[in-house]
Amino acid sequence: MELNKAHNHAAEDEDRLSAQTDDILLSILSRVDIITAARTSVLSTRWKNLPWLLHELNINVKDFLPVPCPNTIEREHMDEAMASLIKAIRSFLVTNRREATILRLQLKLYLVNNCSDVIGPLLSEAIDTGTVNDFDLAILYEKEPDDCRDEEVLQQACLVDGFFSSYPSVLHCLTKLSLYNVCFAKWDMHHLLFDCCKELQYLYLSNCDAGTLSTWKIHAPNSKLSVLELEFCCLSRLEVLCLPNLKRFFWDTWVCPNAPVTFDIVPSLKELNLLCAASIDHQEFMLNEVLSDTAAINDLTLNFQGEKLWIQPEGKRLCAAFNKLKKLSLHGIFVEFDLLWTIFLLEAAPLVEIFDIEVWEHPCTTNPEVRRDTYGERTNPSWKSEFKSCKEWLLKEVQITGFCPMKQQMTFIRAVMERAAKLKTVVLKDYQPCQNCEKIGALPRFERLPPEYIFPKDKEEQDLVAKQLIGDMYSHIQIVFVC
Repeated sequence: MELNKAHNHAAEDEDRLSAQTDDILLSILSRVDIITAARTSVLSTRWKNLPWLLHELNINVKDFLPVPCPNTIEREHMDEAMASLIKAIRSFLVTNRREATILRLQLKLYLVNNCSDVIGPLLSEAIDTGTVNDFDLAILYEKEPDDCRDEEVLQQACLVDGFFSSYPSVLHCLTKLSLYNVCFAKWDMHHLLFDCCKELQYLYLSNCDAGTLSTWKIHAPNSKLSVLELEFCCLSRLEVLCLPNLKRFFWDTWVCPNAPVTFDIVPSLKELNLLCAASIDHQEFMLNEVLSDTAAINDLTLNFQGEKLWIQPEGKRLCAAFNKLKKLSLHGIFVEFDLLWTIFLLEAAPLVEIFDIEVWEHPCTTNPEVRRDTYGERTNPSWKSEFKSCKEWLLKEVQITGFCPMKQQMTFIRAVMERAAKLKTVVLKDYQPCQNCEKIGALPRFERLPPEYIFPKDKEEQDLVAKQLIGDMYSHIQIVFVC
C-alpha cells in the first residue's frame, strides 16, 4: 500500500512537471549537461523532442570523461570521450528531429585520432545550412603548460591550423575561441585569429605564442574582438596596435622582464587586469608605459601574487590614464608589506569610487628555498612622492580582503579616511578559503600566526577595531566586517 502511494505521488509530480510549458521545461534542460538533457527524451512522449528544441547547446568532452576526472587523462579515456562527443554532435546537429535553430553552440573538444575529419564536416554542414548561428569553440589539451614539450605545442598548432584550413566554414560564425598549448612559430597567428575569424568577439589563449619570446603585434582595425585573455603566454612583448572594439584585457603571468604589453588604438578599452608573480628576472616598469595611449579605462586590477611589486612609483604621469578610473583593485599584496604606497596611485585617480585591496598570505605557494631561488627576496615598497592631487577624491568605498589589525593595515585605513572626505564604507573581509593550502595540510591561521595577523571574529574584537579606526572624527563612516 505504501509503495503504491509513493508511486502515485511520483507520477503526480511527474505529471505536474510535464504539464509546464515548453519554455519552462527548456529552461530546466538548459541548466543541465548535454548527457542529462538527452536522457530526458526517454521519460515520456511529452519529453521526447524537447532536447532538440534547445536554442543553446553546451557539448563538453569533459562531461564524457570518467568521474571523478583524474588529474592525468589517459589516452584511452580521451578517445572514448571524443567518440561519445561525436555521437552527441551528430545527434543534435544533423538529426531530422531538430526543429529549432541553435542560436549558440558551445563545444569543447580534443583534436585526437583524426576526430577533426568527422567533426569538421558535421559543423560545416550545420553552419552552412543555418542550423548554427553563433559558435563558441575551445580546443583543449590534455597536459598542463609546464608539462608540454616544444614539439608537442608545435604539433598542436599543426592540428589547429589543419582543422581550420580544411573546414573554413567553422570560422565564419566563430564568436569565441579558446586555445591551449599552441605554438604558431611556423604559421601566421595573426592571419588565423583576425583575418579569418571575422566574427570573433572573445579570444582566450593559454600557453600560446608565435615562437618562444616572440613579439606579437595586433593590427586589426576591422576586428570585432571585445575580450582578449592571455595566460602563461611566452611573449617578449605584446603590441596592441589597433583593436577598436577591445573592451576587456586580461593577462595572467608573463615571462618578459619589462612592460609586457603596450596599447595604441584601443578607444573602447574599459577593463584591464594584469596578474603576475614577479620572478628574479622581472624588472619594475612604469605603468604609464602600458597605459599611456589609453583614455577610457574605468576598472583596473593589478595582482602581484604575493611577490615583489613590478611597477614603479610615477604619480602625476598617471593622471591622464587614470582620468576615467572608477574602480582600482590591487591584489596579491604580501601580508607584511606596507600599504601606504597605494595612496600614491589614488592621488592620480581622484575619480575612483571603489578601492579594492587584497592581502596575500599563503603557505601553499612553494617551499621557502625554492621560492627564494625563483622569486628572490620580497622587498617592502618604500615609495616616496611629493605629488598630491588638487582634486577632491570621490572615493566612497574601501574593501580589504585578508584584513587583520596589523599596524600597517590600520595606519593605511586611517590615512585613507583622512584624505577621502566622501568615504562612506570600509569593508573588512577575512581571507577566502584556499584549496591548495588545505591540500598541503596547512594549519589554520589562528594556530600558526600571531594574534595581530588574525581576522577579528567576535563582536567584541570587531567593535574594538572599529573604535580604533573611527574614533571621534569619522563617525559618518561605516565599518563592515565580512567573515
